[in-house]
Amino acid sequence: MAGTDHAQAKFLSGSLMRHITVMAMTSSVGLMAVFLVDFIDMIFISMLGKAELAAAIGYAGAILFFTSSFGIGMAIAGGALVARSLGEGKEELAQRQATNVLIFGAVFGAMFAALVWFNLRPIVGLVGATGATADLAVMYLSIIIPSLPLLLVGMVGGAILRAHGDARRSMMATIVGALVNAVLDPILIFGLGMELQGAAWASVAARGAIGGMALVPIVRYYGGFGRPNLASMLPDLRPVMIIAFPAILTQLATPIGQAYVTRQMASFGEDAVAGMAIVGRLTPVAFAIIFALSGAIGPIIGQNFGAGQTDRVRRAFREGLLFTGIVVVVVSGLLFAVRPLLVMLFSLDGQAQTLVFLFAGPLSLMWFFNGMIFVSNAACNNMGHPFYSTLVNWGRHTIGTIPFVIVFSAWFGASGVLIGQAVGGVLFALIAFIVAQRIMRSGGVGATIAESIDKRTFGWMHRNR
Repeated sequence: MAGTDHAQAKFLSGSLMRHITVMAMTSSVGLMAVFLVDFIDMIFISMLGKAELAAAIGYAGAILFFTSSFGIGMAIAGGALVARSLGEGKEELAQRQATNVLIFGAVFGAMFAALVWFNLRPIVGLVGATGATADLAVMYLSIIIPSLPLLLVGMVGGAILRAHGDARRSMMATIVGALVNAVLDPILIFGLGMELQGAAWASVAARGAIGGMALVPIVRYYGGFGRPNLASMLPDLRPVMIIAFPAILTQLATPIGQAYVTRQMASFGEDAVAGMAIVGRLTPVAFAIIFALSGAIGPIIGQNFGAGQTDRVRRAFREGLLFTGIVVVVVSGLLFAVRPLLVMLFSLDGQAQTLVFLFAGPLSLMWFFNGMIFVSNAACNNMGHPFYSTLVNWGRHTIGTIPFVIVFSAWFGASGVLIGQAVGGVLFALIAFIVAQRIMRSGGVGATIAESIDKRTFGWMHRNR
């Protein structure tokens, strides 16, 4: 296999905190580049002085989160399988799985995009958009949604690179995409006067760039992809879907919960929705390292689990939580310090300012519990128990969101929506921590119904490897 010196399982030795820090920081730079462009989009749109445009992006953001969750699930499957195969020393199997998961992802992604595209109007209505704002959101989404397969190729390709330990090249793919978006945004939004349409077309171009840049280093440094054929695709479909299906369900929980939150916020007016949209764009920029942590620590756990080094798996989990705590404290302090800058950038006042200040203060500290869920989910996915991640995420974004949002919004209005969403995550973070600890103590062998499902399916996968 070409590039063998790069393809060795590099996480089986060396400092785990260093591996976690390097992987998370490099992955987060790429993620931050993408999120930062979304953030800049919001600044540009706010400069147009039309509240309905900012609100439309807020509604569209909840739906785009929903569609990208499909790609995240397929990326988790590809990354987990390739990392585990590399940890077992099976490089040819890793190459075959990388090839097939990319094909499955592109095909299923196109089908999923078509389903969403043909139902945009009712979906936009479900998140609470009405009138001219709904029309703008539908227009924006109708341009971006067909590019989902391009984004999915980039996501899966990036996960394959991270499984090889090459976070830097995975990062560069997203940075190039972000640069494409950043260059095209002002040209299309202001230069050609396309406003919201310009922002959408810039995002499409960026997705194409990310997809292309993620595939090039795999071909150049890691032996590329095998020749696709049904004889290899059919045996791989089941193990891919065993991980991808619960991982997709896990990821879908977040945007569905966010859609409910958006709908609840809509009852407090477009100013509240616009404020929430700003928070929604600010959050991933501020906590890009935490968002990246799940994908960064996953290959570390996967390689060591594949090699049978359970002590290093447990240590990686603990150090991942320590890393999360440090990042959250530092970022929360920075957010509080830049409050005046946020007022200037977005011309904040009224309800929108209240919501942004609430986030850039006490609520940002609550992100430690989201990080705990991310690290725990990575452990579950890479140790053969993806259904646990599904159960935890759905619990967090239903039982851990809806009743809390209802109660706190009744007490504190629009601010209560954000407070309730944050408070509900604490309970499920603790549940996720306990579940991950139990799996690690048992060495990946479980006894509950969910565990027995995983044991049977992953047992089948290992017998056919």
